[in-house]
Amino acid sequence: MDNLNCNFTPMKRTLTEDIRQVITALQKNVEVMNDENFCVLGDFEEIKEAFLSIEMRAATFYLNCYLSPFTEKYPEISQCIQNMSKRRYGGLIVIQREDPLESLVTSGIPIGAELTHTLLESIFFPGNPLHDGAVMVNFNHIVSATNVLPLSDRYTGDKKLGTRHRAALGLSERSDALVLVVSEETGRVSFAINGQLHPITSHGAL
Repeated sequence: MDNLNCNFTPMKRTLTEDIRQVITALQKNVEVMNDENFCVLGDFEEIKEAFLSIEMRAATFYLNCYLSPFTEKYPEISQCIQNMSKRRYGGLIVIQREDPLESLVTSGIPIGAELTHTLLESIFFPGNPLHDGAVMVNFNHIVSATNVLPLSDRYTGDKKLGTRHRAALGLSERSDALVLVVSEETGRVSFAINGQLHPITSHGAL
């Protein structure tokens, strides 16, 4: 596991307590399920939403931990993906960590500028010639745009995953890179690492 500069104990306690509350609520519902007039479908939906909320908060916490050793621009990245999520700008942002990526990524157009949320957002503005493909970030700089990433072979038949998500997973399966994805259709934000895709919160401070 990465050597993360994060205090996990308070977060684990909070998440454990949240999960315990959801389970307690579920147990109370089980007690009344024998009532023929009681329908559990609505409760299952609430429970699913509760667990999704817990997962997203945990993923947001871990995202900060994964990024902090490799870039000082986390606040800028956070602001960018929040704004893109609200406006439903699709985006794909690769944060290079320790593994070299030259052999895995088809290089795009060099940028070579300090990372700011306004520059990132302008790159992904719909209609901008640079908005297709992935932006490559190395430490505090935007290295290039319109990069092409390898697609994951594991999710070829999954219609729920678009090309951006498959590209994020594909690179994360082959390297230790962390890849952020903003869905153009829903505005939802996820990150891929170690071949796994995690949803994160996109409103408020990440």
